[in-house]
Amino acid sequence: MLTIYIDADGCPVKDETYKVAARYQLKVYVVANKRINTPLHSSIEMVVVSAGPDEADNWIAENIGEHDICITTDIPLADRCLKKNAKVLGARGDEFTEDMIGEALATRELMKELREMGQIGGGPAPFQPRDRSQFLSNLDRIIQKIKRIKT
Repeated sequence: MLTIYIDADGCPVKDETYKVAARYQLKVYVVANKRINTPLHSSIEMVVVSAGPDEADNWIAENIGEHDICITTDIPLADRCLKKNAKVLGARGDEFTEDMIGEALATRELMKELREMGQIGGGPAPFQPRDRSQFLSNLDRIIQKIKRIKT
């Protein structure tokens, strides 16, 4: 059965994911270092992992399977999930793929170095309504694609 895993710390599209998952009757694991309010529904399970920098990522990477979906903005976690033949969708609706993950990892490292050297500051652009719309559209498209593969 297709399952969705949410890297929940700071994820702005949890509610959207719950609604889409309910429409398709999919299991959702919400994974974080602390309890997060989730809808009371048998298909949504909150998983609280130990405190630590990559504990939620490790839990997701260990449990995700082929044709499952991970919702994350964490590029190293996306890479780990792709290696298990899962689908990965960013909160802004960008799908991570095998073709682009190497470049994304390299860009992440470059940006980290530039921030450490004080060459750049700030973070990602503010989350916009069009990001939410793109996320919903691509999540639906990915689910449909996986359902066609599995039938």
